[in-house]
Amino acid sequence: MGARTKARKRALDVLFEAEQRHRDPVRLLAERVVDSGVAQSPLPQYSVEIVEGVVEHGERIDELLETYSQGWTLDRMPAVDRGLLRIGSWEILYNDDVPDAVAVDEAVDLARELSTDDSPSFVNGLLGRILDMKPTLLA
Repeated sequence: MGARTKARKRALDVLFEAEQRHRDPVRLLAERVVDSGVAQSPLPQYSVEIVEGVVEHGERIDELLETYSQGWTLDRMPAVDRGLLRIGSWEILYNDDVPDAVAVDEAVDLARELSTDDSPSFVNGLLGRILDMKPTLLA
């Protein structure tokens, strides 16, 4: 598993935990950064960038996911899928360092590993739609 893949997974862990525990993701992230030297391996810088980016653009990302998910509200989606879609959307729309195809592939691979049998195709389809709409979304 590559360094960025591990960072995405760690960012997903933070976003998932924050949502499940009704905590502020940035505050939880700060705790993980402080605690990372004690109980686990250090939190990668890219994980920090992902969580901060998803939080900074979260309202717009969630709006887009709701708009393009065709009949699925965010609340109906599995929590892991929500996190992966938020990360993938942030990478596609706000992180020029990651090629769009890589952002989609990484989200799909993590969905395959961590979520339901239907999740990879759902994540792929929704991120593909956001990718298709990217020029108009950023205008």
